[in-house]
Amino acid sequence: MTDPKPVDSLAGQEELRPLDALCCPDDAKARIAGAVRTILEALGEDPAREGLNDTPRRVAEMYLEVFGGLYEDPREHLKTQFSADRHQGAVIVKDIRFHSMCEHHLLPVVGRAHVAYLPAGGRLTGLSKLARVVEGFARRPQLQERLTDQIARSLEEILQPAAVLVVLEAEHMCMSMRGVRAPGSSTVTSIARGVWAEDHAARQEILSLLRS
Repeated sequence: MTDPKPVDSLAGQEELRPLDALCCPDDAKARIAGAVRTILEALGEDPAREGLNDTPRRVAEMYLEVFGGLYEDPREHLKTQFSADRHQGAVIVKDIRFHSMCEHHLLPVVGRAHVAYLPAGGRLTGLSKLARVVEGFARRPQLQERLTDQIARSLEEILQPAAVLVVLEAEHMCMSMRGVRAPGSSTVTSIARGVWAEDHAARQEILSLLRS
C-alpha cells in the first residue's frame, strides 16, 4: 500500500464532475435501449434474433442501475451524525467492496476501499454511511483517481474532521480483458488530508492499521 501524498489531484475540476446529483432524463431507458440496438446492428448482429431481442432493454435497465450514483448525492449519508460520546481517536473502515465503471471504456472496475478520518468536535457518522458514500460515487462513470478524491472531499466537507485518509485498490477490466491483457493487476490510489497530509509519522501509523 502506497504512502499517500498531500496532493489535490483534481483541484479546480469539480465543476466538470459535480459531487451532487444529476437529473435522470425521463426517456433514459428508451434512449439507452435504442443505442444498444444500434451497436448490435453495427457489429453485424441481428437484434431481433431470439438471444438478443430483449438485450437492449436489459442493458438499459442494467446501466441505469450501475450508474445510479449519478442521480444521488452520496454526501447526504454523512449528514447523519452524532457527537454525544465525543470520540477523538481515528475511525477506520477497511475492505469496503465496490464496483464501478471506467469512463474510458465503460468496463467494470472491482476493488476495495479503505476509509479513515480523525473526528473534530466529536462529530461522528455511522460506519455504514462511509460504505454508502463509497458505493454512491462508485456507481458513476469514473476514474479511480477521481473516486478517491471525491470520497475524501465529501468527508472533509460534511464531517469537517481533523484528518482524512482514503486508499483504493482495484482491478480494471479495461486492462484485464483488452489492451495489455493483464488480469490480476491492481491499481492503488490514495489521498491524505488535514493532519495526516502534513504529519508523515501520523500518516504512517494510520497506514499500518490499514495494512494489518
